[in-house]
Amino acid sequence: MDRILIRGGNRLNGRLPISGAKNAALTLMPCALLTDEPVTLRNLPRLADVDGFGHLLNQLGASTTIEGSRPEDFGRVMTIRAGQLTSTEAPYDIVRKMRASILVLGPILARAGQARVSLPGGCAIGNRPIDLHLKALQAIGAELEMSAGYVTATAPGGRLGGGRYTFPIVSVGATENVLMAAVTARGSSRIENAAREPEIVDLCRCLVAMGARIEGIGTETLEIEGVAELHGATYGVMPDRIEAGSYACAAAVAGGTVELANVSAGDMGATLEALRAAGVGVEERRDSIVVSSDGKLAPLTLSTAPYPGFATDMQAQFMAMLCKADGASVLTETIFENRYMHVPELARMGADIQVHGRTAVVKGVDRLVGAPVMATDLRASMSLIIAGLVAEGETSVARVYHLDRGYERLEEKLSAVGADIERDSGG
Repeated sequence: MDRILIRGGNRLNGRLPISGAKNAALTLMPCALLTDEPVTLRNLPRLADVDGFGHLLNQLGASTTIEGSRPEDFGRVMTIRAGQLTSTEAPYDIVRKMRASILVLGPILARAGQARVSLPGGCAIGNRPIDLHLKALQAIGAELEMSAGYVTATAPGGRLGGGRYTFPIVSVGATENVLMAAVTARGSSRIENAAREPEIVDLCRCLVAMGARIEGIGTETLEIEGVAELHGATYGVMPDRIEAGSYACAAAVAGGTVELANVSAGDMGATLEALRAAGVGVEERRDSIVVSSDGKLAPLTLSTAPYPGFATDMQAQFMAMLCKADGASVLTETIFENRYMHVPELARMGADIQVHGRTAVVKGVDRLVGAPVMATDLRASMSLIIAGLVAEGETSVARVYHLDRGYERLEEKLSAVGADIERDSGG
Protein backbone atom coordinates (compact mmCIF):
# COMPACT_ATOMS: atom_id res chain seq x y z
CA MET A 1 0.00 0.00 0.00
CA ASP A 2 1.30 3.46 -0.91
CA ARG A 3 2.80 5.80 1.67
CA ILE A 4 3.89 9.43 1.51
CA LEU A 5 7.33 10.04 2.97
CA ILE A 6 8.27 13.55 4.10
CA ARG A 7 11.56 14.79 5.50
CA GLY A 8 10.69 18.07 7.16
CA GLY A 9 12.53 21.35 7.54
CA ASN A 10 12.57 22.75 4.00
CA ARG A 11 11.16 26.17 3.22
CA LEU A 12 8.74 26.35 0.33
CA ASN A 13 9.31 28.75 -2.55
CA GLY A 14 7.94 28.95 -6.06
CA ARG A 15 4.76 28.64 -8.08
CA LEU A 16 2.20 25.96 -7.30
CA PRO A 17 -0.76 25.37 -9.67
CA ILE A 18 -4.19 24.79 -8.15
CA SER A 19 -6.44 22.20 -9.77
CA GLY A 20 -10.13 22.25 -10.52
CA ALA A 21 -12.30 21.88 -7.45
CA LYS A 22 -13.12 18.33 -6.37
CA ASN A 23 -16.37 19.38 -4.69
CA ALA A 24 -17.47 21.31 -7.78
CA ALA A 25 -16.50 18.56 -10.21
CA LEU A 26 -18.54 15.95 -8.36
CA THR A 27 -21.54 18.28 -8.52
CA LEU A 28 -21.17 19.22 -12.19
CA MET A 29 -20.69 15.68 -13.50
CA PRO A 30 -24.26 14.51 -12.66
CA CYS A 31 -25.66 17.51 -14.57
CA ALA A 32 -24.91 15.51 -17.71
CA LEU A 33 -27.70 13.10 -16.75
CA LEU A 34 -30.23 15.90 -17.34
CA THR A 35 -29.77 15.98 -21.13
CA ASP A 36 -29.20 13.61 -24.03
CA GLU A 37 -26.66 16.04 -25.50
CA PRO A 38 -22.95 16.03 -24.59
CA VAL A 39 -21.69 18.01 -21.60
CA THR A 40 -17.98 18.85 -21.65
CA LEU A 41 -16.23 19.76 -18.41
CA ARG A 42 -12.84 21.46 -18.55
CA ASN A 43 -10.26 21.74 -15.75
CA LEU A 44 -11.48 18.48 -14.24
CA PRO A 45 -9.00 17.32 -11.57
CA ARG A 46 -7.28 13.93 -11.75
CA LEU A 47 -8.70 12.37 -8.61
CA ALA A 48 -9.90 8.97 -7.48
CA ASP A 49 -13.33 10.41 -6.66
CA VAL A 50 -13.69 11.86 -10.16
CA ASP A 51 -12.77 8.51 -11.69
CA GLY A 52 -15.23 6.78 -9.36
CA PHE A 53 -18.03 9.14 -10.30
CA GLY A 54 -17.28 8.62 -13.97
CA HIS A 55 -17.65 4.88 -13.42
CA LEU A 56 -21.03 5.46 -11.77
CA LEU A 57 -22.19 7.52 -14.78
CA ASN A 58 -21.07 4.67 -17.07
CA GLN A 59 -23.16 2.25 -15.01
CA LEU A 60 -26.18 4.45 -15.67
CA GLY A 61 -25.61 4.40 -19.42
CA ALA A 62 -23.59 7.58 -19.97
CA SER A 63 -20.41 7.51 -22.05
CA THR A 64 -17.32 9.39 -20.89
CA THR A 65 -14.37 10.43 -23.04
CA ILE A 66 -11.27 12.10 -21.67
CA GLU A 67 -8.69 14.43 -23.17
CA GLY A 68 -5.53 15.70 -21.52
CA SER A 69 -4.56 12.28 -20.25
CA ARG A 70 -0.79 12.70 -20.61
CA PRO A 71 1.04 12.03 -17.32
CA GLU A 72 2.50 15.55 -17.30
CA ASP A 73 -0.90 17.26 -17.63
CA PHE A 74 -2.71 18.73 -14.66
CA GLY A 75 -6.44 18.49 -15.11
CA ARG A 76 -8.42 16.88 -17.88
CA VAL A 77 -11.31 17.56 -20.23
CA MET A 78 -14.17 15.09 -19.94
CA THR A 79 -17.15 14.85 -22.27
CA ILE A 80 -20.15 13.03 -20.84
CA ARG A 81 -23.04 11.95 -23.01
CA ALA A 82 -26.13 10.37 -21.51
CA GLY A 83 -27.99 9.80 -24.78
CA GLN A 84 -30.17 7.24 -23.07
CA LEU A 85 -30.17 6.10 -19.47
CA THR A 86 -29.83 2.32 -19.42
CA SER A 87 -30.36 2.14 -15.67
CA THR A 88 -32.03 4.32 -13.05
CA GLU A 89 -30.32 2.58 -10.15
CA ALA A 90 -27.10 3.64 -8.42
CA PRO A 91 -25.94 0.42 -6.70
CA TYR A 92 -24.49 -0.03 -3.25
CA ASP A 93 -21.09 -1.30 -4.39
CA ILE A 94 -20.35 2.06 -6.01
CA VAL A 95 -22.27 4.50 -3.84
CA ARG A 96 -20.86 3.16 -0.56
CA LYS A 97 -17.39 4.32 -1.55
CA MET A 98 -18.29 7.95 -2.15
CA ARG A 99 -20.95 10.04 -0.50
CA ALA A 100 -21.22 12.41 -3.46
CA SER A 101 -22.90 9.60 -5.40
CA ILE A 102 -26.20 10.60 -3.78
CA LEU A 103 -26.12 13.57 -6.17
CA VAL A 104 -27.36 11.38 -9.02
CA LEU A 105 -30.72 11.01 -7.26
CA GLY A 106 -32.15 14.38 -8.34
CA PRO A 107 -30.95 14.27 -11.96
CA ILE A 108 -32.08 10.67 -12.59
CA LEU A 109 -35.46 11.43 -11.07
CA ALA A 110 -35.83 14.56 -13.22
CA ARG A 111 -34.73 12.79 -16.40
CA ALA A 112 -36.43 9.40 -16.05
CA GLY A 113 -39.26 10.06 -13.62
CA GLN A 114 -37.91 7.48 -11.19
CA ALA A 115 -34.65 6.65 -9.44
CA ARG A 116 -33.33 4.04 -7.01
CA VAL A 117 -30.16 5.02 -5.18
CA SER A 118 -28.26 3.29 -2.41
CA LEU A 119 -27.64 5.17 0.78
CA PRO A 120 -24.15 6.72 0.50
CA GLY A 121 -20.77 6.17 2.10
CA GLY A 122 -17.69 8.42 2.12
CA CYS A 123 -15.42 9.73 4.85
CA ALA A 124 -16.25 8.64 8.40
CA ILE A 125 -16.28 12.17 9.78
CA GLY A 126 -19.67 12.04 11.42
CA ASN A 127 -23.35 11.50 10.87
CA ARG A 128 -24.38 12.96 7.51
CA PRO A 129 -27.95 11.84 6.92
CA ILE A 130 -29.75 12.48 3.65
CA ASP A 131 -33.08 13.40 5.22
CA LEU A 132 -32.80 16.99 3.97
CA HIS A 133 -32.23 15.74 0.40
CA LEU A 134 -35.39 13.67 0.65
CA LYS A 135 -37.56 16.34 2.28
CA ALA A 136 -36.54 18.89 -0.35
CA LEU A 137 -37.33 16.46 -3.18
CA GLN A 138 -40.68 15.66 -1.60
CA ALA A 139 -41.46 19.37 -1.46
CA ILE A 140 -41.12 19.64 -5.24
CA GLY A 141 -43.30 16.62 -5.92
CA ALA A 142 -41.27 13.43 -5.43
CA GLU A 143 -42.81 10.34 -3.86
CA LEU A 144 -40.28 8.40 -1.79
CA GLU A 145 -39.86 4.93 -0.36
CA MET A 146 -36.99 3.64 1.79
CA SER A 147 -36.19 -0.08 1.96
CA ALA A 148 -33.20 -2.41 2.15
CA GLY A 149 -30.69 0.43 2.24
CA TYR A 150 -32.05 2.13 -0.87
CA VAL A 151 -34.22 5.16 -1.52
CA THR A 152 -36.68 4.89 -4.40
CA ALA A 153 -38.00 8.19 -5.76
CA THR A 154 -40.85 8.61 -8.23
CA ALA A 155 -42.23 11.65 -10.05
CA PRO A 156 -46.02 11.22 -10.46
CA GLY A 157 -46.87 11.43 -14.14
CA GLY A 158 -43.20 11.12 -15.01
CA ARG A 159 -42.22 14.71 -14.18
CA LEU A 160 -41.82 16.69 -10.98
CA GLY A 161 -44.25 19.53 -10.40
CA GLY A 162 -42.12 22.05 -8.51
CA GLY A 163 -42.74 23.54 -5.09
CA ARG A 164 -41.25 25.42 -2.19
CA TYR A 165 -38.86 24.27 0.51
CA THR A 166 -37.05 26.02 3.36
CA PHE A 167 -34.03 24.18 4.71
CA PRO A 168 -34.05 24.06 8.53
CA ILE A 169 -30.25 24.08 8.42
CA VAL A 170 -27.93 24.84 5.53
CA SER A 171 -27.05 21.73 3.50
CA VAL A 172 -24.73 21.92 0.52
CA GLY A 173 -25.49 18.47 -0.89
CA ALA A 174 -29.24 18.75 -0.44
CA THR A 175 -29.27 22.17 -2.12
CA GLU A 176 -27.38 20.70 -5.06
CA ASN A 177 -29.69 17.71 -5.38
CA VAL A 178 -32.95 19.66 -5.29
CA LEU A 179 -31.55 22.24 -7.73
CA MET A 180 -30.78 19.59 -10.33
CA ALA A 181 -34.17 17.99 -9.81
CA ALA A 182 -36.10 21.26 -10.05
CA VAL A 183 -34.68 22.67 -13.28
CA THR A 184 -36.93 20.53 -15.51
CA ALA A 185 -40.03 20.49 -13.27
CA ARG A 186 -43.40 21.43 -14.77
CA GLY A 187 -43.72 24.43 -12.48
CA SER A 188 -41.50 26.81 -10.56
CA SER A 189 -39.63 26.08 -7.33
CA ARG A 190 -38.38 28.27 -4.51
CA ILE A 191 -35.56 27.07 -2.29
CA GLU A 192 -34.98 29.08 0.89
CA ASN A 193 -32.03 28.97 3.27
CA ALA A 194 -30.09 27.42 0.40
CA ALA A 195 -26.35 26.88 0.70
CA ARG A 196 -24.28 29.71 -0.81
CA GLU A 197 -20.93 27.96 -1.27
CA PRO A 198 -19.00 28.88 -4.42
CA GLU A 199 -19.56 25.31 -5.61
CA ILE A 200 -23.32 25.97 -5.54
CA VAL A 201 -22.77 29.08 -7.65
CA ASP A 202 -20.67 27.00 -10.06
CA LEU A 203 -23.47 24.44 -10.33
CA CYS A 204 -26.06 27.13 -11.01
CA ARG A 205 -23.93 28.68 -13.73
CA CYS A 206 -23.40 25.33 -15.40
CA LEU A 207 -27.14 24.58 -15.32
CA VAL A 208 -27.88 28.03 -16.78
CA ALA A 209 -25.36 27.31 -19.55
CA MET A 210 -27.43 24.18 -20.25
CA GLY A 211 -30.66 26.20 -20.50
CA ALA A 212 -31.94 26.28 -16.92
CA ARG A 213 -33.67 29.35 -15.51
CA ILE A 214 -32.40 30.20 -12.04
CA GLU A 215 -32.65 33.48 -10.15
CA GLY A 216 -30.92 34.47 -6.90
CA ILE A 217 -27.63 32.73 -7.68
CA GLY A 218 -25.22 33.27 -4.79
CA THR A 219 -27.99 34.12 -2.31
CA GLU A 220 -29.90 32.03 0.22
CA THR A 221 -33.08 32.11 -1.91
CA LEU A 222 -33.09 30.35 -5.27
CA GLU A 223 -35.99 30.71 -7.70
CA ILE A 224 -36.11 28.02 -10.39
CA GLU A 225 -38.50 28.13 -13.33
CA GLY A 226 -38.74 24.65 -14.78
CA VAL A 227 -37.99 24.17 -18.47
CA ALA A 228 -39.04 21.30 -20.73
CA GLU A 229 -35.48 20.16 -21.39
CA LEU A 230 -31.83 21.11 -21.08
CA HIS A 231 -29.17 21.03 -23.77
CA GLY A 232 -25.48 20.28 -23.79
CA ALA A 233 -22.77 22.77 -22.84
CA THR A 234 -19.05 23.22 -22.29
CA TYR A 235 -18.12 24.46 -18.83
CA GLY A 236 -14.91 25.00 -16.84
CA VAL A 237 -14.68 23.67 -13.28
CA MET A 238 -13.86 26.38 -10.73
CA PRO A 239 -10.47 26.38 -8.94
CA ASP A 240 -10.28 24.32 -5.75
CA ARG A 241 -10.44 26.78 -2.86
CA ILE A 242 -9.80 24.00 -0.32
CA GLU A 243 -6.70 22.77 -2.12
CA ALA A 244 -5.45 26.36 -2.32
CA GLY A 245 -6.10 26.91 1.38
CA SER A 246 -4.31 23.67 2.22
CA TYR A 247 -1.15 24.67 0.39
CA ALA A 248 -1.38 28.14 1.91
CA CYS A 249 -1.26 26.53 5.37
CA ALA A 250 1.73 24.45 4.27
CA ALA A 251 3.62 27.55 3.12
CA ALA A 252 2.63 29.40 6.29
CA VAL A 253 4.07 26.83 8.68
CA ALA A 254 7.10 25.80 6.60
CA GLY A 255 8.08 29.37 5.75
CA GLY A 256 8.92 30.84 2.36
CA THR A 257 6.97 32.44 -0.47
CA VAL A 258 4.58 30.45 -2.66
CA GLU A 259 2.40 31.73 -5.48
CA LEU A 260 -0.80 29.72 -5.70
CA ALA A 261 -1.78 29.94 -9.37
CA ASN A 262 -5.26 29.58 -10.88
CA VAL A 263 -7.03 30.74 -7.72
CA SER A 264 -10.11 32.86 -7.11
CA ALA A 265 -9.33 34.85 -3.97
CA GLY A 266 -12.94 36.02 -3.80
CA ASP A 267 -14.03 32.47 -2.89
CA MET A 268 -11.53 32.23 -0.01
CA GLY A 269 -12.39 35.19 2.18
CA ALA A 270 -12.59 33.43 5.56
CA THR A 271 -9.45 31.37 4.90
CA LEU A 272 -7.38 34.36 3.83
CA GLU A 273 -8.65 36.41 6.77
CA ALA A 274 -7.57 33.66 9.17
CA LEU A 275 -4.13 33.40 7.56
CA ARG A 276 -3.59 37.12 7.89
CA ALA A 277 -4.70 37.01 11.52
CA ALA A 278 -2.02 34.37 12.12
CA GLY A 279 0.61 36.74 10.77
CA VAL A 280 0.92 35.25 7.28
CA GLY A 281 1.49 37.55 4.34
CA VAL A 282 -1.27 37.23 1.72
CA GLU A 283 -1.14 39.16 -1.55
CA GLU A 284 -4.17 38.80 -3.82
CA ARG A 285 -3.50 39.04 -7.53
CA ARG A 286 -5.82 38.70 -10.51
CA ASP A 287 -5.64 34.90 -10.84
CA SER A 288 -3.31 33.95 -8.02
CA ILE A 289 -2.47 34.44 -4.35
CA VAL A 290 1.05 34.89 -2.99
CA VAL A 291 1.55 33.49 0.50
CA SER A 292 4.68 34.49 2.41
CA SER A 293 5.76 33.52 5.90
CA ASP A 294 8.77 33.40 8.18
CA GLY A 295 7.23 30.42 10.00
CA LYS A 296 6.34 32.50 13.06
CA LEU A 297 2.61 32.24 13.63
CA ALA A 298 0.15 33.84 16.01
CA PRO A 299 -2.56 31.72 17.67
CA LEU A 300 -6.16 31.90 16.46
CA THR A 301 -9.71 31.33 17.64
CA LEU A 302 -11.77 29.81 14.83
CA SER A 303 -15.21 28.27 14.49
CA THR A 304 -16.40 26.45 11.38
CA ALA A 305 -19.58 27.65 9.71
CA PRO A 306 -21.42 27.43 6.38
CA TYR A 307 -20.13 29.73 3.64
CA PRO A 308 -19.12 32.54 3.83
CA GLY A 309 -17.87 31.39 7.25
CA PHE A 310 -14.71 29.40 7.94
CA ALA A 311 -14.98 26.09 6.07
CA THR A 312 -15.07 22.80 7.94
CA ASP A 313 -12.90 21.42 5.13
CA MET A 314 -10.09 23.76 6.30
CA GLN A 315 -10.23 22.94 10.02
CA ALA A 316 -7.72 20.07 10.04
CA GLN A 317 -5.16 21.96 7.95
CA PHE A 318 -5.30 25.01 10.21
CA MET A 319 -4.99 22.79 13.26
CA ALA A 320 -1.76 21.34 11.89
CA MET A 321 -0.44 24.82 11.10
CA LEU A 322 -1.34 26.12 14.56
CA CYS A 323 0.61 23.32 16.23
CA LYS A 324 3.60 25.60 15.65
CA ALA A 325 1.95 28.88 16.67
CA ASP A 326 3.28 30.96 19.54
CA GLY A 327 0.48 30.34 22.04
CA ALA A 328 -2.82 28.49 22.38
CA SER A 329 -5.44 28.37 19.64
CA VAL A 330 -9.08 27.35 20.02
CA LEU A 331 -10.90 25.57 17.19
CA THR A 332 -14.61 24.76 17.32
CA GLU A 333 -16.17 22.34 14.84
CA THR A 334 -19.87 23.07 14.32
CA ILE A 335 -20.57 21.12 11.11
CA PHE A 336 -19.50 17.51 11.78
CA GLU A 337 -19.33 15.93 15.20
CA ASN A 338 -16.45 13.54 14.51
CA ARG A 339 -13.91 15.63 12.67
CA TYR A 340 -11.00 15.47 15.11
CA MET A 341 -9.76 12.01 14.18
CA HIS A 342 -6.45 13.52 13.09
CA VAL A 343 -5.71 14.70 16.65
CA PRO A 344 -4.20 11.40 17.92
CA GLU A 345 -2.00 11.20 14.83
CA LEU A 346 -0.75 14.78 15.27
CA ALA A 347 -0.09 13.94 18.92
CA ARG A 348 2.22 11.13 17.77
CA MET A 349 4.32 13.86 16.16
CA GLY A 350 4.50 15.90 19.37
CA ALA A 351 1.45 18.15 19.04
CA ASP A 352 -0.25 19.35 22.23
CA ILE A 353 -3.99 19.22 21.52
CA GLN A 354 -6.86 18.75 23.97
CA VAL A 355 -10.35 18.00 22.67
CA HIS A 356 -13.43 18.92 24.70
CA GLY A 357 -16.53 17.90 22.75
CA ARG A 358 -16.59 20.00 19.60
CA THR A 359 -13.77 22.29 20.75
CA ALA A 360 -10.04 21.65 20.43
CA VAL A 361 -7.36 23.64 22.24
CA VAL A 362 -4.08 23.60 20.32
CA LYS A 363 -1.02 24.71 22.27
CA GLY A 364 1.87 25.60 20.01
CA VAL A 365 5.04 23.56 20.51
CA ASP A 366 8.67 24.32 19.73
CA ARG A 367 9.15 21.21 17.64
CA LEU A 368 7.27 18.45 15.91
CA VAL A 369 8.99 15.13 15.28
CA GLY A 370 8.47 12.86 12.30
CA ALA A 371 6.63 9.61 12.96
CA PRO A 372 4.61 6.89 11.22
CA VAL A 373 1.02 8.19 11.06
CA MET A 374 -2.20 7.05 9.45
CA ALA A 375 -4.71 9.10 7.46
CA THR A 376 -8.30 8.78 8.67
CA ASP A 377 -10.14 10.96 6.14
CA LEU A 378 -9.41 13.30 3.26
CA ARG A 379 -8.71 16.57 5.07
CA ALA A 380 -7.10 14.82 8.05
CA SER A 381 -4.64 13.35 5.57
CA MET A 382 -3.57 16.82 4.49
CA SER A 383 -3.11 17.93 8.10
CA LEU A 384 -0.51 15.17 8.52
CA ILE A 385 1.30 16.26 5.35
CA ILE A 386 1.44 19.84 6.63
CA ALA A 387 2.78 18.73 10.00
CA GLY A 388 5.35 16.53 8.28
CA LEU A 389 6.70 19.46 6.29
CA VAL A 390 7.87 21.15 9.48
CA ALA A 391 8.63 18.07 11.63
CA GLU A 392 12.18 16.99 12.41
CA GLY A 393 13.14 13.75 10.70
CA GLU A 394 10.93 11.59 8.51
CA THR A 395 7.15 11.31 8.57
CA SER A 396 5.45 8.36 6.93
CA VAL A 397 1.77 8.85 6.08
CA ALA A 398 -0.14 5.62 5.44
CA ARG A 399 -3.57 5.08 3.83
CA VAL A 400 -2.93 7.83 1.30
CA TYR A 401 -5.87 6.72 -0.82
CA HIS A 402 -7.73 9.32 1.22
CA LEU A 403 -5.37 12.00 -0.17
CA ASP A 404 -5.81 10.71 -3.70
CA ARG A 405 -9.54 11.37 -3.40
CA GLY A 406 -9.01 15.12 -3.14
CA TYR A 407 -5.46 16.29 -3.96
CA GLU A 408 -4.17 15.96 -7.51
CA ARG A 409 -0.53 14.74 -7.56
CA LEU A 410 0.24 16.30 -4.21
CA GLU A 411 3.82 15.11 -3.88
CA GLU A 412 4.72 16.49 -7.32
CA LYS A 413 3.31 19.91 -6.52
CA LEU A 414 5.04 20.14 -3.15
CA SER A 415 8.35 18.83 -4.52
CA ALA A 416 8.29 21.55 -7.16
CA VAL A 417 8.31 24.26 -4.46
CA GLY A 418 11.06 22.67 -2.40
CA ALA A 419 9.52 20.03 -0.15
CA ASP A 420 11.40 16.77 0.43
CA ILE A 421 8.48 14.48 -0.24
CA GLU A 422 7.92 11.29 -2.22
CA ARG A 423 5.46 8.47 -2.72
CA ASP A 424 6.58 5.01 -1.68
CA SER A 425 4.56 2.35 -3.49
CA GLY A 426 6.36 -0.57 -1.88
CA GLY A 427 5.42 0.08 1.74
